[in-house]
Parts: sequence; C-alpha cells; structure tokens
Amino acid sequence: MKARQIDGKITTYKILPETWDGKSGHIINFRNAPTEVLEAEGFYDVVKPAYDPRVEELGEIEFNSDDNQFTYPKSDKTIIETLTQLKDIKKQAVKDLANKELSKTDWYVTRKADIDAAIPEAINTERASIRTKVEERELEIDGLSTKKKVLTWSPILFDPPELGI
Repeated sequence: MKARQIDGKITTYKILPETWDGKSGHIINFRNAPTEVLEAEGFYDVVKPAYDPRVEELGEIEFNSDDNQFTYPKSDKTIIETLTQLKDIKKQAVKDLANKELSKTDWYVTRKADIDAAIPEAINTERASIRTKVEERELEIDGLSTKKKVLTWSPILFDPPELGI
C-alpha cells in the first residue's frame, strides 16, 4: 500500500492509478513505476507496525520522514478496569473451561446422587485433576503484576502437549 500527503491530508492507495499527471508530466503505467518515480511524486510505502490489540492501539496515519514511509503510531490502551477486576475476569474464564470439562462427566455425579452408583476411579481422578488445575491457574493469575500481563495471559486449563520434534 502507498500513501501521499497533500496540504496536510494523507490519502492511501491500495492500488496506484494506472496513469498519473504529476511533477514530471503524464506517466503511463504509473502503477508499475520504479520507487524513485513514485517517491518523486510523493508516494511512499505504508507500514503498519506489529502491535497487540489487546493492550495497544494504533493512531492516525502519519509520515515518518526519517524512514520515508507512512506509518501508524502505536500507544498503550487506557484500561479502565482495575488489576483485580481483570484478574477476576481471567479466573472466571478458567472456571468456565473447567466447567465445560467437568460437564462431560457430570452424569456420573448425578447418577451417584440419584441411585448411589459408584463413580469410576478414573473419573474421580480426572475431575480432581481439573479442580487442581483451576487452583494452579488462579495462582498463576494472582502472580501477574500488571494489567498488560493479565490482558495478554491466555486462559487455558491444561498445557498443550509438547511435540516430539
């Protein structure tokens, strides 16, 4: 993508015009013109910086004269929630994941309550493991010291298996 600034107004171009009437006259096949020609006419690359939209935001496009390119300044988002509120949201997300996993075997617990049928030991072990993981994840969340760290922490219950590559 290219952009051009005229009288303080920046216009972006996903596709350059096929022809151009500019400083050096009428240019045919302008879209495929060399960089020097494009820059002589004020067209420069648009570079969008890498950023994390969970904690950063991009400003309005501007020209960076040091690099001869248009770019978007990035800044930290203003986060109105308190650190405690953000942690509570992440903890609830972990609990929701646990509830989803526990719901797969809830029928064993219901059957136990209804007719006193035994719950297989493997199921009891699995359910205990899920509850233990929730406690571990909550401790992880409590250990996060900034809003940015909390916002970028992804709620998971169990670590993904390691690939034996």
